[in-house]
Amino acid sequence: MPGESAVRIGLLLPDLLGTYGDCGNAEILQRRLQWRGFPAAVIPITVDDEVADSLDLYVIGGGEDSAQSLAADFLARQPGFARAVGRGAPLLAVCAGLQVLGREFTTGHGRVRTGIGVLDLVTAPARDRAVGEIRTRPVPSLLTEALTGFENHQGHTTLGPAAQPLGRVEHGTGNGDGFDGAVQGRVVGTYLHGPALARNPELADLLLSWAVGTPLRPLEVPGLAELRRQRLSRPRRRR
Repeated sequence: MPGESAVRIGLLLPDLLGTYGDCGNAEILQRRLQWRGFPAAVIPITVDDEVADSLDLYVIGGGEDSAQSLAADFLARQPGFARAVGRGAPLLAVCAGLQVLGREFTTGHGRVRTGIGVLDLVTAPARDRAVGEIRTRPVPSLLTEALTGFENHQGHTTLGPAAQPLGRVEHGTGNGDGFDGAVQGRVVGTYLHGPALARNPELADLLLSWAVGTPLRPLEVPGLAELRRQRLSRPRRRR
């Protein structure tokens, strides 16, 4: 078992919402902490577990309609999850995870579901499915570097006044209104797969700085800068 000094990363529902490799976000967070000398542990939380309110950081990924509905039911009966978000624990939610954390989402079969209400947003089916590379320019108050990822969804997400978008879409679809994702307190949602934190280390370090309570020293990962350069320079068709 990890010691109490370890930074504990809660991987929410990898058995339901891990379809597009989003579980890798938890590993990226763990590795970036360990490379800086912080002990860190990933704590998987499945449908057979309870969500502890004492973890330092939480991540949740994407999945299909049936898994998304099961995830909404699971989180709705988890007081530990509500307490964790209420005390300001950082949380990253990707795609279906983003939609579940909103006030309401509509499945592809037209069923309207009540969300968890952590993010002030609603999601309804879009006319066309968004599939392909996506690039966004993030909110300057949070990040300075462009964000890249791969999107695969058919949701149109509308933000309410309590949430702000994570970034403005330069290529791709995102929420469907020219922006991608949502930020509300220390909850960050996005449609970026990839995993998102492998492709966007600045976003990973923002979440980690919130979790440990202090800015983190720069971290050089061999080859990462060149991979990002290639992603950012590759021409993409705007949808």
